[in-house]
Amino acid sequence: MTTKFIYTYIRHRDEQELCRMEMRSFFGKDVQDNVILSEVAVNPSRSPFMQARLEVWIQTDSLDSLVQQAAELEVEKSFKTVCLNDMELASTEKIGHAKRRNIERQVGLQIKGEPELDHPELLIGIMQLEDQWYVGELVESSSDWHVHQQKPHMYSTALGTRLARAAVNIAVPHPEGIRVIDPCCGIGTVLVEALSMGIPIEGRDINPLVVYGSRKNIAHFGLQGEVEIGPIAEVKEVYDIAIIDMPYNLFTHITAEGQLAILKEARRFAKSCLIITIENMDDMLKEAGWKITDRCLARKGTFSREVVLCTY
Repeated sequence: MTTKFIYTYIRHRDEQELCRMEMRSFFGKDVQDNVILSEVAVNPSRSPFMQARLEVWIQTDSLDSLVQQAAELEVEKSFKTVCLNDMELASTEKIGHAKRRNIERQVGLQIKGEPELDHPELLIGIMQLEDQWYVGELVESSSDWHVHQQKPHMYSTALGTRLARAAVNIAVPHPEGIRVIDPCCGIGTVLVEALSMGIPIEGRDINPLVVYGSRKNIAHFGLQGEVEIGPIAEVKEVYDIAIIDMPYNLFTHITAEGQLAILKEARRFAKSCLIITIENMDDMLKEAGWKITDRCLARKGTFSREVVLCTY
């Protein structure tokens, strides 16, 4: 039988579009709600929005049936049961604390194995979604990436860590065999997020000072990655995707012609491209030979950036 996964999400309303674009990259679909079902396995710690993943072992239409079927489960690791209905999940209302604890006890007492409340080797999740009940292995997001928000080298216009992490996931949802480059990497926010997820990525920037900062940031988090000094025109290898946080003239003094040149160069060495920009670049992308396949607005208060996925 095909394995089914249920993912729960927490995101601010400003992040709704970005979160859904990440969903589309991971799962080929999106939802407006805070829970999505898919047959695709994704480590929830990758996403800045995922709270947890439930790998479904049992699905049934009542709690009584769930309890009965739980008696057929036998686990070799010490375990703890956790009811995930501590918040509203799509159209399913939150279940109160006392009732959740009772559900956990009912199910947990039926499972053959060693219960362990403090340091379990395995979490077993329980969830109600509309008229269906689920039990399965629960993997919670570790959110280790939060530490990346404080880097030794930072500047005010750099991408936020959450946006950078989501951008990497959108560009490289399934990284096996994929070659990635950030040819305008700045202080390496995208590089740090990609490398921390085990995604091999190469960095480059024309500014030696920011390359120095990028290398230091990567090393600060115990990561390893190559960052070269040089213009985008000197990229010789071919990559599956380029991630570009487009420089803009307020801080880099780049011209529109310079921006167009970056897009044309990326078209030369990358099969697809994820552009992050503070202004609409549709005409430039078309002129450079790119075709837009997905997009969103990533908002933070009154400020917004466009995230545009392109291919040819």
